[in-house]
Amino acid sequence: MQIRPHALAHPDKPAVILYPSGTVVTFGELEARANRLAHYFGQAGLREGDAIAILMENNEHMHAVMWAARRSGLYYVPINTHLTAAEAAYIIDNSNARAIVGSAALRDVCAGLGDHLPNGLPDVLLLADGALEGWQRYPECVADQPDTPIPDEIEGDLLQYSSGTTGRPKGIKRELPHVPPEDAPGMMSALVGFWMDPDTVYLSPAPLYHTAPSVWSLTVQAAGLTTVVMEKFDPEGTLDAIQRHRVTHGQFVPAMFVRMLKLPEAVRNSYDLSSLKRVMHAAAPCPVLIKKQMMEWWGPIVDEYYASSEAIGSTLITAEDWLAHPGSVGKPMSGALHILGPDGKELPPGHPGEIYFEGGYSFEYLNDPSKTAASRDTHGWMTVGDIGFLDEEGYLYLTDRRHHMIISGGVNIYPQETENLLVTHPKVLDAAVFGVPDDEMGQRVMAAVQTVDPADATEAFAEELSGWLRERLAHFKCPRSIAFEAQLPRTDTGKLYKNELIEKYSV
Repeated sequence: MQIRPHALAHPDKPAVILYPSGTVVTFGELEARANRLAHYFGQAGLREGDAIAILMENNEHMHAVMWAARRSGLYYVPINTHLTAAEAAYIIDNSNARAIVGSAALRDVCAGLGDHLPNGLPDVLLLADGALEGWQRYPECVADQPDTPIPDEIEGDLLQYSSGTTGRPKGIKRELPHVPPEDAPGMMSALVGFWMDPDTVYLSPAPLYHTAPSVWSLTVQAAGLTTVVMEKFDPEGTLDAIQRHRVTHGQFVPAMFVRMLKLPEAVRNSYDLSSLKRVMHAAAPCPVLIKKQMMEWWGPIVDEYYASSEAIGSTLITAEDWLAHPGSVGKPMSGALHILGPDGKELPPGHPGEIYFEGGYSFEYLNDPSKTAASRDTHGWMTVGDIGFLDEEGYLYLTDRRHHMIISGGVNIYPQETENLLVTHPKVLDAAVFGVPDDEMGQRVMAAVQTVDPADATEAFAEELSGWLRERLAHFKCPRSIAFEAQLPRTDTGKLYKNELIEKYSV
């Protein structure tokens, strides 16, 4: 992928607009910054296939760092900004990063990395907008570098680490294409080309250290379009950003929809959202009622895709198609779908099993050949452990994650259905359903709930909520106990750290 043609044709067009600060980086500036840093990387001895780690919040520098890596043949490793120094150091060590680019906002984490790296800090250490002993100040350290392209540009790639919701984060590595950037279309280029238009203003509300926000925003920029990057997601701020910047397209996760829908109606109705043409959501299953409420509010413009950081395959469903198949995540956009049972045989429509894709991008879990092998079946089809089923028309429906399944009294229970129902209760902001040990049943179903109003976190409301669930669900799917949490442990893309809750409530 490249932004150069757009930097030459429209150098003053905004490539990045930060919200709420309003900081703008034009295509001309973004191209020049990426070139200077690419020259610096080359002079520092970084070569094709090397990795750099990025420890930055959503700021004006992050896209330039990613573009510099991509045109230098480097893997770039965005690191979750909520991690401790020890956790970040694990990723830096595991990826064998030869450089770290951090920011002043993460200065304390950067300062502590050396204590947790068995081989010490790499030689190339840059810190944006701040000072730290032993680190070069960025962008000052590249100011004398040429703003023209490096010779022999070669395409790099994202080396994404999983969220670590079931253990330590896993590095997801694909082989580099070994071609110039202009000959290497991004994996989402076709979808962006189909979904957007020349007047698109794209809203990216999630942290750029996640796969979709980084890949989509780069792909949008490679199409010459403007990306509005929220420095931090805020429900009402999202509406203000749409109104202020006349946003036409955006990508969300269901947890963001829930939080926006919980805003007072007067607040929701006070913003002009008429510029919106289409929005996309992914990353986690969306409760049917939540999606219907979003379409009642924003219109039938809420599309959805299902994919993974591993990029083994994807599905797509438009808003119009979803209304005819509510709850589905669509049909394959890349890769053929297979639903397999525990014996490895394909299951008929309507029967949930593990989702496998055939023909997607190949990948490896870095330094973990056994986990890589476990993601393939005998045909070479690949899975990330999601459970779902196909209907008679070939539409895919997600059931849950394999490792989230609860076995209570010999019955398999997928908690996603209960979670989806809980968040539709007007007093519930978020919910997690999971299994805890039980001497009689093996496991029993439990829920942890975050209420909209903390004052509702009472035993009386827990009893009320239990009764409300039993009126709507089979009793074996209903929690036998409900606890309240001030905030559930979620990633910024909505994935639950259920292990934390299971450990807490299993004692």
